[in-house]
Amino acid sequence: MPRASKRKSDEPKSTSAKSCRSESLTSASGKTTKFGMSVDNLFQKYASKLLGMIDPEGIESLCSDLGVDHTNVRILMLAWKMKAEKQGYFTQDEWRKGLKDLQVDTINKLKKALPKLEAEVMMPENFEDFYCYAFRYCLTEDKQKCVDIESSCLLIDLVLGSQFRAQVDSFSEFLKNQADYKVINMDQWTNFLRFCQEVSFPGLENYDTDQAWPVILDNFVEWMKEKQN
Repeated sequence: MPRASKRKSDEPKSTSAKSCRSESLTSASGKTTKFGMSVDNLFQKYASKLLGMIDPEGIESLCSDLGVDHTNVRILMLAWKMKAEKQGYFTQDEWRKGLKDLQVDTINKLKKALPKLEAEVMMPENFEDFYCYAFRYCLTEDKQKCVDIESSCLLIDLVLGSQFRAQVDSFSEFLKNQADYKVINMDQWTNFLRFCQEVSFPGLENYDTDQAWPVILDNFVEWMKEKQN
């Protein structure tokens, strides 16, 4: 996962003003449960006091305690579980939702839950949603709709490399050596997953240019065939 920007202009506003509307982990009597208090205490350990949320420095500290690199795909999966909206930041509501769904309230429990979370993400009914989320998570600017080629290659390798190594390596090589495209959009992103799932590789015998494939994939297939010849 590309490192989130730490520029001041990229920082979301503090959530302290809306804390009274935050999702609470409460009992039927309305009191915060012991589990909820542990979740909130853990949040405070990593949260920026100024922002009222976990920022890039807090996430790096969290990754260190979990024993994983901040570029590890499981951190992206954790963001997906929290439904985090901005790369490099976890709000208290997002943190509560994610840890509640995972049923963890300590670092040790969260560390042990990561393999189960990965298995959940890799289930066919969840993976496409995660794959699309990964792209949206990298849209770090207002009204941004595309991801630059370098970041796209890193992201494709992160989310698809373990499943479709040959396709990912070839597509990344193509992207880095072509000059027609400077960015990737969501349609191109989602269709590359479809390409990996449906098209025989490296033979490409069943790739049909009459189907509704993005032009960038037509060009990729043509590039592959030229290499093979």
